[in-house]
Amino acid sequence: MTEEPHIPLEYEVLYEDAGIIVIDKPHFLATTPRGMWYRETALIRLREQYGEPDIVPAHRLDRLTAGIVVFVRKPELRGAYQMLFQNHRTVKTYECLAPLAPERRPRYGTVERVDRAHPFPLLRRSHINKDRGRLQAYETPGIVNAQTLIERGSAVRHIDGKPYVNYVLHPLTGKTHQLRVHMNALDLPILGDDFYPRVIERAYDDFARPLALVARELRFTDPVDGTPRVFVSSMALDRA
Repeated sequence: MTEEPHIPLEYEVLYEDAGIIVIDKPHFLATTPRGMWYRETALIRLREQYGEPDIVPAHRLDRLTAGIVVFVRKPELRGAYQMLFQNHRTVKTYECLAPLAPERRPRYGTVERVDRAHPFPLLRRSHINKDRGRLQAYETPGIVNAQTLIERGSAVRHIDGKPYVNYVLHPLTGKTHQLRVHMNALDLPILGDDFYPRVIERAYDDFARPLALVARELRFTDPVDGTPRVFVSSMALDRA
């Protein structure tokens, strides 16, 4: 049996009240147990930290993606917070590092410029599929089920001799790997992506090259007391 490696990265608790705990999750730390990961997950760490076995996530963030995650403390409140995310009543903003280069016309789906005089921002639409047992999601012709508004920032940096820039991503839907698929289809793969454009095998305990993708901001109206909530991640896009 493979021993579960320790992940030498910690989350930060940004907010807590009687109903929820909001954390800033680092790269490489899974939200919930899956595969070989159990104790080295945000959920189990939180349950052990607070001594509260009823804590559950209101939504999930990929293991390789850093940023804001909301957990619910009381069983009677799970439905209220989980439905926020299932019914898309939250506003999510992501940030990534990707090549500073002209975008390519994707094979499937559409690209619509918000301002015809400028390449960005643009609205990317396509049909994304994710099959069980297959690591990569993929696009095919079909009814649009994935939409992302993409803005290009101005913070240019050179990594391994190549220019990269920050992009701000606004997912209007929530398909698996949507942001990574949409950026890769534009020939702008996110720095450190081990799945797109091709699968790269890495050791489970290799934390040297994180995916440069952060769930930067989350906004919603609290379903319990109606308070507007805004949480912002301070996780860096740079390599660890």
